[in-house]
Amino acid sequence: MKKEVALVLSSGGARGFAHIGAIKILEDQGYNITSVAGTSMGALVGGIFAAGRLKEFEEWVCSLDRMEVLRLTDLTISNKGLVKGIKIIERIKEIVPDSRIEDLPIPYCAVATDILKGKEKVFNTGNLYDAIRASISIPTVFQPFRIGEDYYVDGGVVNPVPINRVNRNGRDILAVVAVNSNIPHEVKTPRQNEPEDNSYLRKIRNLQAKLSIDIPKSKNDNIGLFNLTNRSISIMLNQIASLTLANHKIDIMIQVSKEAFGTYDFYKAGEIIKEGEMAALKALGARKH
Repeated sequence: MKKEVALVLSSGGARGFAHIGAIKILEDQGYNITSVAGTSMGALVGGIFAAGRLKEFEEWVCSLDRMEVLRLTDLTISNKGLVKGIKIIERIKEIVPDSRIEDLPIPYCAVATDILKGKEKVFNTGNLYDAIRASISIPTVFQPFRIGEDYYVDGGVVNPVPINRVNRNGRDILAVVAVNSNIPHEVKTPRQNEPEDNSYLRKIRNLQAKLSIDIPKSKNDNIGLFNLTNRSISIMLNQIASLTLANHKIDIMIQVSKEAFGTYDFYKAGEIIKEGEMAALKALGARKH
């Protein structure tokens, strides 16, 4: 059985923490990841993995609670997006020093969308964090990232599962981790109801009130610009991803249900990583049979 793996990590918001769990299982099972390509959170986790700092990053994200996530969210009143994205990148740089993509131990690329030209941008050279920040810019949430005269938003807009961008060496097998999959969510253990963090919600709602955006109180509330936009983007990503997956031969397909966690559940990193581990074990078990 081939053990060299070209790894593709999808977009999916906070569910992208599942990429960490999937990578851990692949390595524990003896697979050698020789290249990685990612979009959005896949670009973030993939870049940190390529830099050799995934363990340190995992320890940090698992320590985050709601209030720490809020402190890292530099909210702003702007028609370009709700979050500047500066604080989170600067904090990650303390864990993973900045570097150039071409100097990373393994080949890596991130996918973003050039919003003015309406085309895909592939970052496989240059500043690592420029590539990551460009790729994670979820439209209407993160402000577009500017490089020179170009503005970039989330790579998932054009290529949520960048199979065609991963570096292949002819000896490897293809592994894809898709964390926005349209599959049922198998609930393993019931989750306890978490107390509502009033200060967290109050700050978010105060901001959205000024912007006249009706952020829904629950995922079942389908009224409001924020929810309409979020669901529309999700549908678009699923359609593009489905077409991409159907057109490629994938050796290891690791899937996490889009219903498993919310797009913005960044304070649930530990649970989401475990979800990625279980999904990887299930995929590898199916491959053996």
